[in-house]
Amino acid sequence: MSLRIVVTVKYVPDATGDRHFADDLTVDRDDVDGLLSELDEYAVEQALQIAENADDAEITVLTIGPEDAKDALRKALSMGADKAIHVEDDDLHGTDAIGTSLVLAKAIEKAGYDLVISGMASTDGTMGVVPALVAERLGVPQVTLLSEVSVEDGTVKGRRDGDTASEQLQASLPAVVSVTDQSGEARYPSFKGIMAAKKKPVTSWDLEDLDIEAGEVGLEGAYTAVDSAAERPARTAGTIVKDEGEGGKQLAAFLAERKFI
Repeated sequence: MSLRIVVTVKYVPDATGDRHFADDLTVDRDDVDGLLSELDEYAVEQALQIAENADDAEITVLTIGPEDAKDALRKALSMGADKAIHVEDDDLHGTDAIGTSLVLAKAIEKAGYDLVISGMASTDGTMGVVPALVAERLGVPQVTLLSEVSVEDGTVKGRRDGDTASEQLQASLPAVVSVTDQSGEARYPSFKGIMAAKKKPVTSWDLEDLDIEAGEVGLEGAYTAVDSAAERPARTAGTIVKDEGEGGKQLAAFLAERKFI
């Protein structure tokens, strides 16, 4: 029986771009270029390695987002994933992590799965909680923050590295795992892979397809909210201390004034 791997990926604003909040205090995604979250590339890479070592495996990449989010799916498909699912609905605007986990879990169940792989966090929200929330909704084990992962005989195994020790973890399939940026460098799409990605199937679903009410997601259904936001102040010129024998004292006073010492 084929090993069904679902990789959750996110289309995020380019961190090198000039990002702003929109009037409703959500990220203005129209004002900056987007791309596949770098941390999700590690998840795609680990899925590909697991598939290469399996007798039979199929990789589906799954994302939630606007029309442009298909670019993230195409990147994953060009790396070697087999097919993609895009959940797009205007009512998803402003969905928080809890709502996102609901949509992902419903889509994963509808697609069918044995193993779900996610990056350790998205590069925009950086919360790192969605894999655990998805596992809870699916009612399956979670093995998160893995630096190494493999699948054998219906069991997923991995190593989680901490500050002072490493843990060896395992769980029976079906399961959800997340991988860190230490799990292995993600491969670059080849020209052949880029061309092949154009022919791979991308299925589109909306909230109705997933039997989700609009009030369960979006800004209306969010458990969290941004009350206010302000742009970071422009950078100012630094303070220059001329050392004429009293430089050390001036530096100490400068640091003490700002409560650094």
